[in-house]
Amino acid sequence: MSWLGKWRNQYGSIIEITCESNHKIAGKFRTALKDSAFYGQEVDVSGMCQGDCIGISGGSMTPAGNMLVTYTGLLRDGKLETLWYVVTDSAIHPGAEGELPQKTKLSWWQAMSTGADTFEQIDK
Repeated sequence: MSWLGKWRNQYGSIIEITCESNHKIAGKFRTALKDSAFYGQEVDVSGMCQGDCIGISGGSMTPAGNMLVTYTGLLRDGKLETLWYVVTDSAIHPGAEGELPQKTKLSWWQAMSTGADTFEQIDK
């Protein structure tokens, strides 16, 4: 089994794995979601693979602050079923009337979000 190639999820986001050696992987992530702070960026990702199991992480500076995304998944029936976590250190909040928006640090429970995606390989 090779993880190399492009993998697209149900929303059109792409993980492209360009390097696989000794259970280590590396590549790029591009989200298709316009409401994501990662939108418009190509995020470097790296991780590990072991048989049909994979874990990938990447991060960058966004307009709202630093963010990290982590995917952990399992290949089944030709599909990569994943759970993901995004951690964001801050957010932009509107200021009071007549004031500029403010970037504020988030508390732990506000900084985390999670979900699930299904990726299919579209290019080897």
